[in-house]
Amino acid sequence: MIPFRVQFRAGISLFEQIVYAAKKAMVSGQMRPGDSFPSVRALSKELKINPNTAHKIVAHLVSEGLLETRPGIGTVVATLPDSTRKERTQLLGHEIEELVVEAKRLGIGREEMLAAIAEHWQRLSSRDPQAAGKPAEEGRKDR
Repeated sequence: MIPFRVQFRAGISLFEQIVYAAKKAMVSGQMRPGDSFPSVRALSKELKINPNTAHKIVAHLVSEGLLETRPGIGTVVATLPDSTRKERTQLLGHEIEELVVEAKRLGIGREEMLAAIAEHWQRLSSRDPQAAGKPAEEGRKDR
């Protein structure tokens, strides 16, 4: 079973959609460091995609440092290294610019866009106490 949902949309490559869904699952806390990630065969079978595409997805996530392979265990969600706030923000520079350009094209104002981002942030943070600004110890008592 795949630990994340993918809603396939026309016009966007399967690779991009599945990579995004996997990243979203990791960011939202649905998949945590050390959790097992589906094998290439499982991804291919469950999502009904070409095994080469599934391999490309796993290889991409490994190269981005989001997954790691452990001998005898398989592929697992990686523990992300600490980085500065500026470094993490810079990683999103291109995506933020695309979002701003698209919002302006659609006539969405700054405040409206910030409100939409806050809403999405809250929705995705409901499972991740650190993203919501709470210390990890408070948010997760079931560890």
